[in-house]
Amino acid sequence: MKLQKTLFAGIAAVLSTGALIGSNVASAQKDWPTKAIQMVVPFAAGGPTDTIARLIAVPMGQALGQTVIVENVPGAGGTIASTKVARAAPDGYTIYIHHMGMATANALYDKLPYDPMTSFEYIGQVADVPMVLLGKKDLPANNFKELEAYIKANGSKVTMANAGPGAVSQLCGLLFQSRMGVRLTNIPYKGTGPALTDLLGGQVDLLCDQTTQTIPYIKDGRVKAFGTTTMKRLPAIPNVPTLNEQGLKGFEVKVWHGVYAPKGVPQPILDKINAALKKALNTPDVKKRLEDANIDIVPMEKVSAKGLKNHLESEINVWGPVIRKANIPD
Repeated sequence: MKLQKTLFAGIAAVLSTGALIGSNVASAQKDWPTKAIQMVVPFAAGGPTDTIARLIAVPMGQALGQTVIVENVPGAGGTIASTKVARAAPDGYTIYIHHMGMATANALYDKLPYDPMTSFEYIGQVADVPMVLLGKKDLPANNFKELEAYIKANGSKVTMANAGPGAVSQLCGLLFQSRMGVRLTNIPYKGTGPALTDLLGGQVDLLCDQTTQTIPYIKDGRVKAFGTTTMKRLPAIPNVPTLNEQGLKGFEVKVWHGVYAPKGVPQPILDKINAALKKALNTPDVKKRLEDANIDIVPMEKVSAKGLKNHLESEINVWGPVIRKANIPD
């Protein structure tokens, strides 16, 4: 009888403790956040992803009632930062903004210490950065039809710069070559900065680069713009046709961005982060500054876990075959 009473007492104590823990967890989720939140960026300061992060961090922090601190963790095409976030505590105090590199990592690197599809919670898509196919100023071709003829006549003598293995500029260039049915001489650089510098200097013929840093050079005639990688013409350069309308049907490359959290963050906390993200993207100042930087905010229905997850899966299916076929690094 004593043993039975002791057993019942022990069960009651466990149940009581469990209820207390559950109550504390619920309270912690309700009170979250109680300290600053880190937003990890997988690239150095100053680039498009960092620009977007810093623009949304302040209004997100205001919506959450705590500071959102941007932390740059560059290296290995984003895999160092992705690993850091995947291994972070699932308490909501670490969030992550990454571009389409999240969709290309599996094809680019062997034995990743994380899985892009399963190691993270999805918060929502954020913004897209369009790209433009550029040529050096003194390239003989002056429009896309002339560029096609020039490429067919010169083949591998034509040089195409990129920002290094796995960079969006390289992927865009490889997709362009695949669609054109040609193989150019691809020249990798340590970043888009030096690649663009050599294009401006006439050392390379072509480069596929983001609008955030190329629009001024297009407008002042220092480079030739042969087409945008979007379905519609860009308001900032309305006279530049899309590659799609010039014959490369369906050619679309946008440097899309999404916000993630470590796997296991409770849903109530994810909901708060998502609400803060939507509020930040709807802030007039953020809208204007992103527009001025030629960065497009995605429709609000895509600023969701489902929207981001579906887009990531779709992009993995698009870029995996391109990367494997090209046998990157190139």
